[in-house]
Amino acid sequence: MWKKKKGRKFSRKTDQRRALLRSLAEALFIKGKVRTTEAKAKETAILAEKLITRGKKGDLSASRYLAIYFNKDLVKKIMKETAPKYKERKGGYTRVTKLEPRKSDAAKMAIVELIK
Repeated sequence: MWKKKKGRKFSRKTDQRRALLRSLAEALFIKGKVRTTEAKAKETAILAEKLITRGKKGDLSASRYLAIYFNKDLVKKIMKETAPKYKERKGGYTRVTKLEPRKSDAAKMAIVELIK
């Protein structure tokens, strides 16, 4: 029996989809919140949760894993500033807030943000 694979495809090839999510996650960690479509926001939140959890470990392995996604400066920011804020929290580092549809094409919009 066919099983559904998790994750959304966004009508993109694998490398384009990874680049899209990587850039949205980068913007999320730099700015603290990002306004995008609802589906992209949900996928970005999933990726950001995994990256913060990995950053909470704070070891060499975690920094090398984060270096796959981001440059050195952003890896340091995640490891030194972002992840320690959530040390006592066991998950739920992001919030997805739904907005009104976009006027041009009526796409469902949302804001994904880091919880303080």
